Amino acid sequence: MAIACPAAMKATSNGVFQDDNPLDFSIPLAILQICLVIVVTCVLAVILKPLRQPRVIAEIVGGILLGPSALGRSTAYLNKIFPARSLTVLDTLANLGLLFFLFLVGLELYLNSLRRTGKKALSIALTGITLPFALGIGTSYALRATISKGVDGPPFLIFMGVAFFITAFPVLARILAELKLLTTDVGRMAMSATAVNDVAAWILLALAIALSGTGKSPLVSLWALLCGIVFVAGCALIVRPIFKWMQQRCHEAEFITDAIGIHALVDGPFGSALVEKLEDLVSGLFLPLYFVSSGLKTNVATIQGAQSWGFLVLVIATACFGKIVGTVGVSMFCKVPFRESLALEFLMNTKGLVGLIVLNIGKDRKVLNDQTFAIMVLMAVFTTFITTPLVMAVYKPDNRTANSIYKHRTIKRNNPDTELRILACFHSSRNIPSMINLIEASRGIEKKEGICLYAMHLMELSERTSAIPMVHKARKNGIPFWNKGKRSDSDQIVVAFEAFRQLSHVSIRPMTAISAMHDLYDDICGSAERKGVAMIILPFHKHQRIDGVMEMTRNEFRWVKKKVLEHAPCSVGILVDRGLSGNTHVSASNVSSTITVLFFGGNDDHEALAYVRFLQSSEFSEEIVNVDRDTPNSTDEIFLAEIKQKLSNSKSVRFEERTVRNTSETVDAIMEFNRSNLFLVGRMPGGRVAAENMKNVKSECQELDPVGNLLISPDFSTSASVLVVQQYSSRPVLGSASTTVAELPHERFETV
Repeated sequence: MAIACPAAMKATSNGVFQDDNPLDFSIPLAILQICLVIVVTCVLAVILKPLRQPRVIAEIVGGILLGPSALGRSTAYLNKIFPARSLTVLDTLANLGLLFFLFLVGLELYLNSLRRTGKKALSIALTGITLPFALGIGTSYALRATISKGVDGPPFLIFMGVAFFITAFPVLARILAELKLLTTDVGRMAMSATAVNDVAAWILLALAIALSGTGKSPLVSLWALLCGIVFVAGCALIVRPIFKWMQQRCHEAEFITDAIGIHALVDGPFGSALVEKLEDLVSGLFLPLYFVSSGLKTNVATIQGAQSWGFLVLVIATACFGKIVGTVGVSMFCKVPFRESLALEFLMNTKGLVGLIVLNIGKDRKVLNDQTFAIMVLMAVFTTFITTPLVMAVYKPDNRTANSIYKHRTIKRNNPDTELRILACFHSSRNIPSMINLIEASRGIEKKEGICLYAMHLMELSERTSAIPMVHKARKNGIPFWNKGKRSDSDQIVVAFEAFRQLSHVSIRPMTAISAMHDLYDDICGSAERKGVAMIILPFHKHQRIDGVMEMTRNEFRWVKKKVLEHAPCSVGILVDRGLSGNTHVSASNVSSTITVLFFGGNDDHEALAYVRFLQSSEFSEEIVNVDRDTPNSTDEIFLAEIKQKLSNSKSVRFEERTVRNTSETVDAIMEFNRSNLFLVGRMPGGRVAAENMKNVKSECQELDPVGNLLISPDFSTSASVLVVQQYSSRPVLGSASTTVAELPHERFETV
């Protein structure tokens, strides 16, 4: 019987004005298909986000909806948007995405990690392979006798076995990261076991592909398998040394650590550079097309009758049962707690993208027919969909473990010589110079116990397919980036903080917080609780351009700051950087800086004043201008008197008082000190002056209310950086008025 092939499509049209329909040409139609795929995928991702589903679920479901299972039931839609003559172009783009994706997976699969796989993880992996594989082969016999008659036996058995036991390594990594399980015992065992699982799956898949060849002679399959082995050996023995040689000569754009005043070039890992360049294109464009290509092959309508739906239930139940019995059984034998064993089973049952790749290869090789393919796709979607809810139901460690020895939640304390613990957060290298210079200025003159700095790198868990680099970074949470035995200089951030540690003798504990943006604040607050810090310092979400205008960087971090201000277990400081001490690190002993504290009253102003008091050494001297007080018994007055007494011998510190009657006079008084290097202000000042004279100040950023907004406004001509402080005890709600009412005139505290 002759089969008519669809006519070839031309690439571009002459336009609708010359009576050409753009949808009859390959490039305009491909653009329309890509736009449709991206829109549908994004909408589904938003809908499924409250259910904590990975993006791959939205992409798979989107492909099925765009295919003959849903919208494709309309022949008019299918012939217009996805006509048969356009599938060649679509499949070509989809397979390009698949090639790049597999390249990235291989690029990030560290074979050395397989050698370090523990006995528990290895036992779990082997059991999680053998039992589901055996059950998959058993199920395949039932399918071959009914709905899969006529398929080639050996390849079908292997494809079914692999589809049953395979675990999607990239999808699992993202689920673990979102659930904060990467650094737990469950997360480590799951990732190690999945790495072994994936290696075994790809080996068996290569065997199945070789066996499913169309050649009549068995030697064809044998030659294909042998050539595959030779190819892998060649890559390992020839290509790998070449890439290693390239890596040693690949620099990350000649990065120079100006942040610390030294010129140390940083060698960048070649693999990470490739991932960074390719990842967005692959995950954002090509892979969604691959899911649509799969969805066009998936027709749920082919599952008809009680027998077919019964097989769907059987396949899902068998796949889950094999993982449950295998994983839980060996986990209990290895003395893993039952809840952790159950969570591990659900995690290992994640199919996702990798499972879909296996099924598509089987479909293209004619090993799986339409009905079996639809059943297996639904199984992969279902097992991946239930992973996150079930894991959350049975196992969720407490990330906010109470610190029983947490004594100092504020800077304000009786003994300023005790160790000051600060958690400084940054989300880009741009934040580092100001943070380092602020800490350097905070160091004072060799305190008895000094400063302990926890430097936290804030990393957003994006919707990218690849999560392996994030896995390795997240596992270093709370561990220094540099180690004596294995030092890594692949990051300019690492070099900056290490040099600062060596030059300034400040105890530094680098950390990494990797979460979705809506959970990032919880990582910050949880780490502050566990480490017992007195203050969290966050960068402002705007930075100053060369022309002095404050420009937005990442608006999402503004939401993170608001949540930290609401939930922090200690005081919080927000640093507005305007080039604090320039772009290089200079030792505090070699530079003179002017720090101005504006004191109106209230708890937040107390904390700002205590910050300066804590940093002063008895070697400094001070000059105090006579101040008259209306309320000598107020809390503010008592605190100021205590500060003056503590610093009674300092010459580099002086107190000044300004009596003001309105907002204009308040602004003029503050303007006198616009040549300062840094302003320290309370976030919600108290007292009559603040209540009456600052109420008219425009509060563009509620997290800086109200003095902070004045200091960063275009009307206030200063290049000084600003540290806005909120004391832990006050814990105000964003945008609320201060409840402290102390009738105090405007007070200024200046450190030279």
